[in-house]
Amino acid sequence: MKLLVVEDYVPLRRSVVQGLSEAGHVVDSTGDGEEAQWYLAEFEYDLMVLDLMLPGLDGFALLKWLRRENKPTRVLILSARDTVGDRINGLDLGADDYLVKPFAFGELLSRINALGRRSTGPRGPILSAGSLMIDTKARQVSRDGEVVELTPREFSLLEFLVRNQGRVMSRVQIWNYLYDMNAEINSNVIDVFVRTLRRKLEADGSPRLIKTRRGFGYLFEATP
Repeated sequence: MKLLVVEDYVPLRRSVVQGLSEAGHVVDSTGDGEEAQWYLAEFEYDLMVLDLMLPGLDGFALLKWLRRENKPTRVLILSARDTVGDRINGLDLGADDYLVKPFAFGELLSRINALGRRSTGPRGPILSAGSLMIDTKARQVSRDGEVVELTPREFSLLEFLVRNQGRVMSRVQIWNYLYDMNAEINSNVIDVFVRTLRRKLEADGSPRLIKTRRGFGYLFEATP
């Protein structure tokens, strides 16, 4: 998943970002509420880890704005504010979960993964498209019953395209999903990933699933 960590205490923010990155997530981070708002307006995130006591725009105000804008980003509040009233307020404003500091990183990671596995709408743990099956929990892909071995980045690319099937995704949109803000942009890296992914998915001569729309980007279309 692509995550945004909003936490103003720098040592904690760095620790959480490192742990989530090592767990295979793509992570952007900031310690400022207004900068977080800019991130959310410019990029798509699966989930935001949100502290409440932030400089500028506080966590409650940011969450209220996010839901008013109808952004689908899930929100896990991570805060030292531990009263029942705080938890109720956060959940009523649209947070999906609430974890009180101090916390165990293993629990944070487990809750994030659980939110990612929710079976509502198109974000369930099993994605199917024609002969393709993606188990997002086991991180396994099969086509026509045969397992397709993918690298973590290839898996993330395929999952992103399948979740957006029928929509042309530009190289910029794909890049923003696969990499954090600190990654150095390489003009052809997305094309290379797509070629490699196609080769693995079409190893037995199966029809093409990832189509090129020249000048626009890539489109996933499942075969009947």
